[in-house]
Amino acid sequence: MKLQLLAGVVAMVGLTGMAHADGFYNGGFEAGTTGGWTTGGGYRAGVDNSMQPSQFLPGGSLNGDNGSRGAVVNSSYVDPNLGALLGSTVYSGNYSYRAEDTTSGGYATAISQKVSNYTDANIYFAWKAVLENGGHQEYESALMKLTLTDDTTGQLLISRSYNAGYTGSGVDSRFSKEGNLFYTPSWQVEQLSIDQSLSGHSFTLSLLASDCQPTGHTGYAYLDGFGAVTPPVPEPTTYGMLLAGLGLLGFMARRKKSA
Repeated sequence: MKLQLLAGVVAMVGLTGMAHADGFYNGGFEAGTTGGWTTGGGYRAGVDNSMQPSQFLPGGSLNGDNGSRGAVVNSSYVDPNLGALLGSTVYSGNYSYRAEDTTSGGYATAISQKVSNYTDANIYFAWKAVLENGGHQEYESALMKLTLTDDTTGQLLISRSYNAGYTGSGVDSRFSKEGNLFYTPSWQVEQLSIDQSLSGHSFTLSLLASDCQPTGHTGYAYLDGFGAVTPPVPEPTTYGMLLAGLGLLGFMARRKKSA
């Protein structure tokens, strides 16, 4: 009887999880790699902030490496410049991607993924950024650019571009400041609803993070949760069913013992 009841509890929990299952989750980062993504990087000294992610990807005019300064980080990773102020470096699951390293040097890293014939109801992704203010003009400061493009029509659907210019006008209310660092303490979750006019199209998500043009100040960003559903978090209802089932097992065991 106990085994049957426990099996029933597990089955209920499993069914709850199945309702949220989706093949397109977190862009593949949960494998602990950048499989499915294209990465690249290069030196940006002398190049202003009109640069685009595609220029640093393979075949681009500024590509000089395979993006080796970027890294997949796990949920235990603590940002070395801001620590607890930045909070979690993984939005959901066990892994995220950090574009560019956390030191200066005048480099940039880009990452991009294309999804084809997309028919799910939504595209989600989440990001955080850290940009060091070096007292520079906006066009030469540490930078992040993030774009979601409809490749079928060529339309730019989502665009986020921020820089660490000394006036502070290169960032918005998403950002806080600690010393010379502009940063987003909360994950910024983006959503694109796929209606009939977009269903079946191909889309490309691209992120560029860069140190400043004079090379002495860092810029980097975290990317996570690229998928068809809001990245899952533990659900109280799921745990509630499990605890209720285990509690029932305990009650039955106590009743049998007292009898």
